Amino acid sequence: MSSQIPVHQIDPNTDGPSDNKKKKPETVELYASRKKIYVREIKGLFQRIRNVSLTALMGMYFLFVWITVDGDPLIHFDLPAREFHLYGMTFFPQDFFLLAAMLIICAFGLFFITTLFGRVWCGYTCPQTVWTFIFMWVEERIEGSRNKRMKLDKQPNSPEKVARKSAKHAVWLLIALATGVTFVGYFYPIRELLADLATLNANGWAYFWVGFFTVATYLNAGWMREQVCLYMCPYARFQSVMFDRNTRVVSYDPNRGEPRGSRKKSANREDLGLGDCIDCGLCVQVCPTGIDIRDGLQYECIGCALCIDACDSVMDKMEYPRGLIRYTTENELEGRPSKLLRPRTFGYGALLMLMIGAVAFTIATRVPVELDVIRDRGAMFSYNGNGWVENTYTLKIQNMSEEAREFTIQVEGIESARLLRGGEPVSVVAGDNKAVPVVVEVDPEDLKDINTGISFRIEAVDDLDVADETDSQFIGPRPR
Repeated sequence: MSSQIPVHQIDPNTDGPSDNKKKKPETVELYASRKKIYVREIKGLFQRIRNVSLTALMGMYFLFVWITVDGDPLIHFDLPAREFHLYGMTFFPQDFFLLAAMLIICAFGLFFITTLFGRVWCGYTCPQTVWTFIFMWVEERIEGSRNKRMKLDKQPNSPEKVARKSAKHAVWLLIALATGVTFVGYFYPIRELLADLATLNANGWAYFWVGFFTVATYLNAGWMREQVCLYMCPYARFQSVMFDRNTRVVSYDPNRGEPRGSRKKSANREDLGLGDCIDCGLCVQVCPTGIDIRDGLQYECIGCALCIDACDSVMDKMEYPRGLIRYTTENELEGRPSKLLRPRTFGYGALLMLMIGAVAFTIATRVPVELDVIRDRGAMFSYNGNGWVENTYTLKIQNMSEEAREFTIQVEGIESARLLRGGEPVSVVAGDNKAVPVVVEVDPEDLKDINTGISFRIEAVDDLDVADETDSQFIGPRPR
């Protein structure tokens, strides 16, 4: 299938294509091949901020997997046991609604920040950005500056070129391998994982996922880089919906910069009729997505602010005021007042605080025990030797605490109801789900209907606040 189509220029003053027969058709490329971006290293305020954020995020990622609390990992997703240990708390599949709520909090937090400051998430904290900048730093250290890298790629293969390229890719693979092993370490205790990997005793899935994340990191951060941000990340496509004229984003000030043009430092730009932009192209050279910020707001911009650091360094050398490229709003560029707080930010902020409050309250009031009651459907009811009506139930008690506990069982809802069997304390180990059969007997005189509400309550012997109660139905004969 061809990626080119012939395009005929139609003159609106003619009757149709027949009047343009002498004009040669123009060929338009539908698919442009990727051009490698050589990012120039730059130092400045925003690069220092990013270095701090990258160090903090990478430190948390690689260190948290090694930290233990009372012998348990700080963060451990134990899939076989269906237990999830997070910062000293243990969650079970029944708590998955909390995970959904936390994802909603993250979404509203991202929306809230985007309405205020655009794609700062992408520029400073996105995992793709974090690993890409690390890989670019390695590339800069091994292959040299931007000009040296461009020159090296154009050279024919030589021992020096092969050595530099091999060293770079070897370091990339080591970082990718450490990333993959660490990620799997959050599901498979890291100390056991390293020992099992080294002795070839790990299961096949462990090797598969380590390999998968190693390859994914190597390809995404080393080879694809900006292609992930431009074509694979959905946020790049829908983030503009959250922008408005008051959103503070990285912008070029054309009122100051235009008309752009080169000049000597000693030249008077006003006499030359030029703006502050000297058209050095440094803002383009430092951009990790290869765009020219002077062309206006573009979805490819990840808000990393490297162009601000580059432009400020040029303005300092030219002794011009900083801020030709800066974080600003569309209203400010047009000389209009800009509002930080507006209905949209209030809406996202209110929803965000509501969700955080709800999750915090749920976790704070969470009781580490759960009771499910299943009524025996094999028999509606039966009579015992005393003439009382019996119903059989199975109580499923899940101990979601970190230690074994004993629970007492009580039945309520009918005055004469009592446990005929299964009333003794039940011991449940930490994280276990235990089924307990019980029989409840009721004086038939207390049954006013076929179905009568009844409830079961369990309480921990060592802590009465650790309790749960579940309603059920007691079925008896039809009243006379």
